[in-house]
Amino acid sequence: MRFILLAAAISLALSLVGTPLVIRFFRSRQMGQLIRDDGPQSHQTKRGTPTMGGTAIIIAGLVAYIVSAAFAGRLDSAGGALAMSTFAGMGLVGFLDDFIKLRQKRNLGLSKTAKFGGQALVAIVFAFGAQYVAETSTQLSFIGPLPLDFGPVLFPIFCFIILSGTSNAVNLTDGLDGLAAGVSAMVFGAYMIIAFWIFRHEMDYTREAWIHADTLAIAAAAAMGATTGFLWWNAHPAKIFMGDTGSLAIGGMLASLAVLTETELLVIILGGLFVAETVSVILQIAVFRLGGGRRLFRMAPFHHHFEQLGWHENTVIVRFWIIGGLCTAFGIGLFYAEYLSRAGSG
Repeated sequence: MRFILLAAAISLALSLVGTPLVIRFFRSRQMGQLIRDDGPQSHQTKRGTPTMGGTAIIIAGLVAYIVSAAFAGRLDSAGGALAMSTFAGMGLVGFLDDFIKLRQKRNLGLSKTAKFGGQALVAIVFAFGAQYVAETSTQLSFIGPLPLDFGPVLFPIFCFIILSGTSNAVNLTDGLDGLAAGVSAMVFGAYMIIAFWIFRHEMDYTREAWIHADTLAIAAAAAMGATTGFLWWNAHPAKIFMGDTGSLAIGGMLASLAVLTETELLVIILGGLFVAETVSVILQIAVFRLGGGRRLFRMAPFHHHFEQLGWHENTVIVRFWIIGGLCTAFGIGLFYAEYLSRAGSG
């Protein structure tokens, strides 16, 4: 437990102290956020705010994990290393996307093909490592494996779907100051609890979920602390944005934790707000195309809908944090209820 707390403390401190350095670095090079003209007009005042702040989250998380895992004597754990590598790999894809946007002075970075290609490459490496190094089950899971087994051929495809889906969902949510960072910190906190619980109750979970659970708890704690420290500077009015660098890294990390702890479907509940934001975009597009140009929301993702209704940005953020917190709490409750049923049947 002390190494988990150490990871959270180190990453929190590094992120709190390091993010201002990142802000000054990007500001000195005039690497500021480009704001879309078709977005909320109130957001035009944010033009020029430093972006790519996800670099601070990734660096703080990686350093905290390496130090804590080394002190715990578990630096050789394949599960924790795989989760952190995915964290950095997805962040690299996002960094390239952000860098091209800033370099070309336009809102379009990597092409859709290149972006999905980068995510697919990370997913393939993750899937290979999960199967053959971390010895993860290839079965679909909720809280533990379900009867559906993807096998070695379909498992990489499934990993791509969950990694790209989760990372893009976080990316869509990252439209208001601190919204994605705040909700992500909650979900990382949930995974810290889940992984630690699995580690402490070996007999009630599969060997594949238990064997790396201690380092997955450290990894989740490192990501939680780094995201929370970043939130201090990303809260409204934001001094820096995480950019695709941060949102893709966070989404990839959440997906890898879900796969390695055998809670792949549970992440849909834990990250329920991310799912709702994504569904709002899908529904908006579907209604627009099928309804002759009509719109379901005034603007999607639907956090912008409430802005258009006249809600202050802070009001939207806090209320969405509450929704995200309720989703996370409900997910942890389901996890614990499942544990009680296993313990009772055992």
